[in-house]
Amino acid sequence: MNPEFWQQRWRDGETGFHLDRVTPLLVKYWPTLGLESTARVLVPLCGKSLDMIWLAGLGHPVLGVELVPAAVEQFFSEQQLEPATHESPAGLHYVAGAIEIICGDIFSLDAATLASCAGVYDRGALVALPADMRQRYAQHVYGNLAAGYRGLVLTVEYDQSRMAGPPFSIPASEVRELFTPGARVTEVDRLDIIGKETKFAERGLSRFDSVSWRLDGTA
Repeated sequence: MNPEFWQQRWRDGETGFHLDRVTPLLVKYWPTLGLESTARVLVPLCGKSLDMIWLAGLGHPVLGVELVPAAVEQFFSEQQLEPATHESPAGLHYVAGAIEIICGDIFSLDAATLASCAGVYDRGALVALPADMRQRYAQHVYGNLAAGYRGLVLTVEYDQSRMAGPPFSIPASEVRELFTPGARVTEVDRLDIIGKETKFAERGLSRFDSVSWRLDGTA
């Protein structure tokens, strides 16, 4: 993961991955996890996602982590929130109400902070990482979450030979390998959305699957 790559994307406004609405798959599947409303939820590589507002609206304390300062600043500005800030070895913390975003490297989060999260919502992190980083990411982040955590992970599948990521294609076999035996992994949704993602069709893809996974961490 090259920090400069993502910072340049934000500087150039190349943020097509950002949705101007709450992710429908989150709304559909998050309630099925049965997570307590008071459970803290980790949102890795959160950008300025409106999903954090939705999760906080359910009562969850939300911990976002984002590498790019511009994304964090835009989030609080656009939501008309005035965060308090403080620094830690993990980065610069912005806190407003139930939402805290750490502007820093996800690999800098310590085990205690990760263990404070009983929920995780991963829409943009796993698919943003190249193959050689995904195992390290899964071990560091998911391996340190609270025992019995529950999460929703969104991935995509397509012919990687026809298009370079991100988002990277992550086959089902790799998803299961990444998260077991630390969690029970269940595919809950799969849909070919190439008809809606014309930019990918223009790059030569004939299929682009959106895949949703439920994770139930072992106690």
